[in-house]
Amino acid sequence: MKLLVALDIDGTVLDHDEVITERVRTAVADAVAAGAHVVIATGRSLEGTVPVLDRLGIVEGWAVCSNGAMTLRLDPLLDKGYEISDVVTFDPGPVLTILREHLPTALYLVEDETARRKVTAAFPDGELSGEPLVVPFEELKAGPATRVVVRSPQSTPEDFLAVVERVGLHGVSYAVGWTAWLDLAPDGVSKASALEVVRERLGVAPQDTVAVGDGRNDVEMLAWAARGVAMGQAVPEVRAAADEVTAPVEEDGVAVVLEDLLAHRR
Repeated sequence: MKLLVALDIDGTVLDHDEVITERVRTAVADAVAAGAHVVIATGRSLEGTVPVLDRLGIVEGWAVCSNGAMTLRLDPLLDKGYEISDVVTFDPGPVLTILREHLPTALYLVEDETARRKVTAAFPDGELSGEPLVVPFEELKAGPATRVVVRSPQSTPEDFLAVVERVGLHGVSYAVGWTAWLDLAPDGVSKASALEVVRERLGVAPQDTVAVGDGRNDVEMLAWAARGVAMGQAVPEVRAAADEVTAPVEEDGVAVVLEDLLAHRR
């Protein structure tokens, strides 16, 4: 099966309790066994992605992290089972300065080219994997970054989105999450841009690409794929970017898609 199947993690492969159901796990394993290139494409950092790859049993191929700013090559013969193959960085200073002016009480995170993360203070429980280093805000501006995250627990998603739109961010790519959460990446970088590089390396034809996701950071990826599928719980703008909508994560929507692919590709 000469297919590239790109799968988001949160709200797609994992439910909101971070559970991977047996049906989803089996569907992913069956797709890999049938020869599909299953590529996890996530906004999570490397540290948050690798454990999910392990849970899914994906040990070879590629994975896209940090909304496209970092790509991993997976190989069980490597010491860690992976290596960082591609990294795109930007200067976080200007955007951090302007956001801090409008969101002075927000929490800020910067991830560098080695996947190290620094934060201004602890994020709400369960929102970050591992233990990022807590540093003064000004230290976040030092050195190149692959990703900047802004989290404003005291804001509603609607208020937060309004502030972001009012600021007028330039020179970066960005996506607002389900909560008052903002992901910033280098300009022009998205899951789609990283997946296009992976597609070319694998020699998969553009018409043989499938993507499944549920978040605003999946919009470019869904438009990129020949078959873009939004999860059932996705917001309207994400659904509009897709070719079709599957069942929500609570009903194993990603497994429905993978099972359909296998049924029609045998």
